[in-house]
Amino acid sequence: MAWRAALRSKAVIPGLLSCSSHGRLCASPTFITQRNNSTSPKIKVDFDQTTGVAVMHMQSPPVNSLSLDFLTEFCISLEKLEMDKGCRGLIITSNQPKVFSAGLDILEMYGKSPEHCGEFWKVVQEMWLKLYGSNMVTIAAISGSSPAGGCLLSMTCDYRIMADNPRYTIGLNETQLGIVAPFWFKETMVNTVGHRNTEVALQLGLLYKPAEALKIGLVDQLVPEDQVFTVATQTMTKWLTIPEHARQITKSMMRNPTIDKLRTNREADIQNFVSFITKESIQKSLRMYMEMLKQRKA
Repeated sequence: MAWRAALRSKAVIPGLLSCSSHGRLCASPTFITQRNNSTSPKIKVDFDQTTGVAVMHMQSPPVNSLSLDFLTEFCISLEKLEMDKGCRGLIITSNQPKVFSAGLDILEMYGKSPEHCGEFWKVVQEMWLKLYGSNMVTIAAISGSSPAGGCLLSMTCDYRIMADNPRYTIGLNETQLGIVAPFWFKETMVNTVGHRNTEVALQLGLLYKPAEALKIGLVDQLVPEDQVFTVATQTMTKWLTIPEHARQITKSMMRNPTIDKLRTNREADIQNFVSFITKESIQKSLRMYMEMLKQRKA
């Protein structure tokens, strides 16, 4: 597709962004495993043809940073599943301990040309458009922290199950780094937790502990850490009992106004992002954050 041609070209703000890294599987007779042609696949997909449910494992150490390469693999994997009429549900989970996804990869935005930043933002948009508009039932199995871009990824799913561990957090914390969440990040959150909760959360860049996230509806269910995937599987079974056509039409009715708004303004959104992220003041903020990360590691 046309968007792939534009995707040939990689740390994470404490939620908004992260600092990147790298990218198995037990095959059983009922599983198809999809792996992208890469020396270090960042996405692994197991598809159970019997149940019609696929599991997407994010496996990009150390924190599943949303880099250009990661997001490209994600979009291609999602597209393949969407085209398979036998696939009715998708569970998204993480193979990295204590983290779902730490967010957008700083190195895709720091010190990069406007062209590269635009290329990167286009695939961020593509990920959201494909997942938010998916015909499949989508469930996020959140077994760790999920700030900023990770929070967006989980909100884009139909249902969110999070580990009940107070060490973990979730939220859109962009303003803490001087970044403004784009309108479609904002509207996804409004659609999830309402206008007032979103207004406070985005202005303050709040990261919620699981119990707080459940209270405002940012996640739908809390379970013990070792039961997240099991409960996600059980929940998927319940969702798949609903007549598919009726559920898909209802989902489209709820989400299409937001999707159409981005589709209509996609190029303008890219230009706004590039103009903003390449400002010297924002580049300075990114640089200071990366230096802070280095000091922490030291």
